[in-house]
Amino acid sequence: MADTSFDLIVIGSGPGGYTTAIRASQLGMKTAIIEREHLGGICLNWGCIPTKALLRSAEIYSNIKHAEAFGFTVEGKVTIDTKKVVERSRKVAAQLSGGVKHLMKKNKVTVFDGHGVLNGAGKVKVTKDDKPVADLTAKHIILATGARARSLPGLEPDGKLVWTYKEAMVPSTLPKSLLVIGSGAIGIEFASFYRQLGSDVTVVEVMDRVLPVEDEEISGLAKKAFEKQGMKIHLGTTVTALKKGIDTVTAVLKDKAGKESEITVERVILAVGIVGNVENIGLETTKVKVEKTHVVTDEYSRTAEPGIYAIGDLTGPPWLAHKAGHEGVICVEKIAGEKDVHPLNISNIPGCTYCTPQVASVGLTEAAAKAKGHEVRIGRYPFLANGKAIALGEPEGLVKTVFDKKTGELLGAHMIGAEVTELIQGFGIAKTLETTEAELMHAIFPHPTLSEMMHESVLDAYGKALNF
Repeated sequence: MADTSFDLIVIGSGPGGYTTAIRASQLGMKTAIIEREHLGGICLNWGCIPTKALLRSAEIYSNIKHAEAFGFTVEGKVTIDTKKVVERSRKVAAQLSGGVKHLMKKNKVTVFDGHGVLNGAGKVKVTKDDKPVADLTAKHIILATGARARSLPGLEPDGKLVWTYKEAMVPSTLPKSLLVIGSGAIGIEFASFYRQLGSDVTVVEVMDRVLPVEDEEISGLAKKAFEKQGMKIHLGTTVTALKKGIDTVTAVLKDKAGKESEITVERVILAVGIVGNVENIGLETTKVKVEKTHVVTDEYSRTAEPGIYAIGDLTGPPWLAHKAGHEGVICVEKIAGEKDVHPLNISNIPGCTYCTPQVASVGLTEAAAKAKGHEVRIGRYPFLANGKAIALGEPEGLVKTVFDKKTGELLGAHMIGAEVTELIQGFGIAKTLETTEAELMHAIFPHPTLSEMMHESVLDAYGKALNF
């Protein structure tokens, strides 16, 4: 008979859950993980990873269309095989899901295939298709059940005409026209993917700018870039109704002034945030508190119920895979009594949006820094002044840095342009090390690279830019 008693049980195997289980096992804990669908969770199977595969296909298609500028002639019409684009994305996800299975075995983590529900103090009941699988016990239980797409009254997805991210990732054909409701990272990535492949894309955002969590200057540059690509963007606008036809949807839009208009498209993508998966996991049998569909935790992921913890998208923002993993590691290290365990500093978590152009940031925006009372120095460096960017044929973009004028502390960094999702970690490390402007100025950046723009942006904040 399989073991049913563990030191730690993790419910959910997303990037937070499986990473947590591995670290717990490394620390000598007898660990189990419960997953009801696919190892790797939403991020690996239906989120972060497969969307990047789709976006890579769109990027290649876009580059082919501009091949002549690089000295190549492409004879004949370049056609898109939607089925193969989707198949490649699914294969990438499947490969990595298999990798997680290997990691569980390698780290001696027991995997239970089923749905885990809290069943009293230190107990978890596992079922599969309503049939019992196991009754498990553990002193510590970590909830990592993640989140799902938010739905709005009257705008509910039906999987056919109105999509969530899941349907948007596996289209049988490319829609000729598309409405994306919401311009956060998920909405803009899909808008970018479909626009690059030729769909007529309209984006509706209730806030006054796209990518509203980003620095206002970066958001403005992103909007200009998207509109240059042919996207239609409606800001300060809500969708009040969706009228479904046989194979089209007519959306009723209302702007700030209350003026209504209509747009008819083949498909709609709903990307208006997430809600935590707090239902049907037994929370009602505990003291765990839930606010706005997310579990309330302290700085070490502890809930109001002793022995029960929660991490990742199930808890508060930012809702990012890498945040979930770090939360889980901190949580189990605290449980294990490791020394020098520190709470997660949210201001050091980079955020990335893989649209074209890419957007990435870490720390405070210029407005947020000023609102917190900082007197700031701002550095800017355009891609147009960087040799590598020009050589790549990617001369549009900006690197922006925000410093405290008195102390030289790096408060934030914000980027838009080619490969900034890879560059941002340099500033992430700088913030973690509490690096000042002097140290960043003394750092030697290789030439010719895009990373030189990071250096020049720091120099610019202090009036010392050398190449602009």
